[in-house]
Amino acid sequence: MPKQIDHEAYRLELARKAAPLFSELGYSGLGMRRVAEALGLSKSALYHYFPNKKSLFLTCTETVMAQMTSEAGANDASRVPASALVDFARSLEPGFAAEISLLFDYLRGKTGEEIASDPAMKLANDQLRGHVRSLAGSEAADSVLCLLMGTLLMRHFTGGTLDYETILPALKKLT
Repeated sequence: MPKQIDHEAYRLELARKAAPLFSELGYSGLGMRRVAEALGLSKSALYHYFPNKKSLFLTCTETVMAQMTSEAGANDASRVPASALVDFARSLEPGFAAEISLLFDYLRGKTGEEIASDPAMKLANDQLRGHVRSLAGSEAADSVLCLLMGTLLMRHFTGGTLDYETILPALKKLT
């Protein structure tokens, strides 16, 4: 009797395993053949689940954002918003440099309109904003998210020497 496979669950598992490849090799540096080889599939099997690289990338984005926000959501909601926001930024930091590199590689050559309408960008922005909104409130969410992303960039640019404590006063004012 043929083995029954949950098509959608297997598709999401493939995307979860492919996501680190995008972070490691970049969007333009990774082809479907390379992904298939890394996942131990034929290229035609990979195309059975994803019609193209953009579809695979979007599904990878969905799985990464779902995992990130569920892990971040596990924080104690009774904590002071500023402390919870710093904890959220800390949770993003380990993969931040690779994700920013991937992001700029993916966006290279796209216009502002294309970026604004891109499903992967919309998903990532909505998930990040939603999580920050749950911690900081709707009114402050965009300002807080900008402060957190800027802090992550500056921590990267300074080799991690910028202390999160420097942004606590601003976070407390915003929240």
